Amino acid sequence: MRFKNYTFLAYMLLFSVFMGFSQENLLKKANKEFDKYAYIDAQKIYLKVIEEGYQSAEVFKNLADSYYFNAEYENAANWYDKLINQYPESTEPEYLYRAAQSFKSIGNYEKADEIMQQYVAKAGNKVIAQNFKKDPNYLKSISETSKDYIIEKVSINTDMSDFGPSFYLNNKLVFASNGHLTEDQKTMQWNGLPYLDLFEADMDQDGILSNVTQLNGEINTPYNESSTTFTKDGSTIYFTRNNFIDGKKGRDKNKTIRLKLYKATKSGESYWTNVVELPFNSDEYSVAHPTLSNDEKRLYFASDMPGTLGQSDIWYVDILGENQYGTPINLGSKINSEARETFPFISEENKLYFASDGRSGLGGLDVFVTELNNEGFPTSITNLGKPVNSPKDDFGFIINEEKGLGFFTSNRDGNSGSKSDDIYRIKEICEITIKGIVKDQDSGEILPQSEVSLLDENNTVISKMVVGDDGKFSFKADCENQYVVRATRDNYFPQEKVVETPDKTGIIAVPLALKIEDPCPPDDLGCRLCLQPIFFDFDRYNIRPDAEVELAKILAAMKEYPQLKIHIESHTDSRAPFKYNEILSEKRAQATLNWLVEHGIDRSRLSAKGYGETQLLNRCTKFDECGRIIGTYDCTQEQLDNPKCSDGVKCSEEEHQRNRRSVFIIKN
Repeated sequence: MRFKNYTFLAYMLLFSVFMGFSQENLLKKANKEFDKYAYIDAQKIYLKVIEEGYQSAEVFKNLADSYYFNAEYENAANWYDKLINQYPESTEPEYLYRAAQSFKSIGNYEKADEIMQQYVAKAGNKVIAQNFKKDPNYLKSISETSKDYIIEKVSINTDMSDFGPSFYLNNKLVFASNGHLTEDQKTMQWNGLPYLDLFEADMDQDGILSNVTQLNGEINTPYNESSTTFTKDGSTIYFTRNNFIDGKKGRDKNKTIRLKLYKATKSGESYWTNVVELPFNSDEYSVAHPTLSNDEKRLYFASDMPGTLGQSDIWYVDILGENQYGTPINLGSKINSEARETFPFISEENKLYFASDGRSGLGGLDVFVTELNNEGFPTSITNLGKPVNSPKDDFGFIINEEKGLGFFTSNRDGNSGSKSDDIYRIKEICEITIKGIVKDQDSGEILPQSEVSLLDENNTVISKMVVGDDGKFSFKADCENQYVVRATRDNYFPQEKVVETPDKTGIIAVPLALKIEDPCPPDDLGCRLCLQPIFFDFDRYNIRPDAEVELAKILAAMKEYPQLKIHIESHTDSRAPFKYNEILSEKRAQATLNWLVEHGIDRSRLSAKGYGETQLLNRCTKFDECGRIIGTYDCTQEQLDNPKCSDGVKCSEEEHQRNRRSVFIIKN
């Protein structure tokens, strides 16, 4: 029995040694495939090793990375999570960051932010950490800077990979695809998909694409071609290709075929020839995704060449002449991070759009934009936000800003990594922001609690707001329309301005300055003395006792100021014929004047006139000759000057009383 036990133990020891050697060999093979970017083959081996019971930080790292760099973020998140939980001390900052990105890409922002806090604690002064610390509420910031676009998939997409669009002349779009190939191609070890070729499609003025054809000439090869840029005259193309020229492949020290930039020129209408490799390429690093500056004197691109801060940076070279270039210059840490900055594109407005997973975003690669300064370097950088960006990879953004038309690539609708890359068309929503501050016209002080309204061309209020302590207002408006912006505030005269909106998205500043109302017109004695109205009874012109109280105040003022002269204006309500009311109001005017004369005021300081029913104050209902209501309105002077208007007006008794009055005007 002992012998059998010893024999069994010896057998198990030999089996364990054999399994150890087997796993070691498998890991070596997996690591070799991983180092060659043959992620599909590496994944299979790593999964087999784990299934057989072997685990390590290195296996989890490489397996997670193999999914991450193929944009299979759900699987990546799973293996990064295992790495962090089981081997926290062996988890370097870059793996924490990729884990956070992976969790973002599957919509778990809470988990992503939790891992980012761990990343910041380990990463120190790295660019990514600093960016996160500056804006931990990045989702709110992104939502505030998001730019509105209408987006939709283009009709030329296939079931395979279609990406990296670029404008060619004014009516074509060039892109990379392995779904438009008509014959079998070799497959890439990276993701198991066929190699890519370049295609062109006709493009109408609305960006609708049709008639896809393979790019003609000597550009396409059995290996990858992608991402292009063209000179404005359409005669020269810069493009990305695997390290392959004149029928020969080039490899780095790990036997990997890298990416390089090439240039070709057009012969005839559409044949591309004279393919030349750019001199700053190397077998040991990749150079890809070119874009030209507006003056075509500088070529920008992405590369992991020596001097790169992360996995890939944005660089440029000066174009010195025919096939002559300066030394590559890194755009620096203002734009580049420890992760990936790639797919640059420079628009006609000298804005650099690029993709990055090294800045705070929605997940995967996000599209960002920065204006280039006079030296061609980035200024402030903004995330384009939704709907261009999503939790998945969004990249290869190009736009004609004058037309508000562009394209970009995303894998947002797929579940299998790069197989789901599709091209999307974007159309800018033309929207105007009308904004300003309400201030006092004389002092320049801000006027909080002012009400500001936006009215359309029909003078209909479509939006209004009450400004806060900063006096600021803001409205969204449509392009190519006319609006009125009106501000009102108690004790101030209202102000309004007409705004004509342009045909392009932008901001229109409309400062509004209100002038304070004089509580009393300069010639209104009754207002200045705080008099109650001097009212009369219906069809009477005698001075009532309550009116005598107010007249006594006027009497006192005239005695105190001997130089004061006044004009008395008296009125009737709308009842009785127009001519009768004219006579009645004149009697009221003279009765008022006589009361003052009888109490010691010289007649030469007084004048009086009756205005009948021509200056009614009430809100009236106008009737036609048959007694039918024509409409309601505030009676204006112009309307009430017409006897037919006031004679046909019926008001409440209270409104009638308000009209039977005398007022006092200071004479110059």
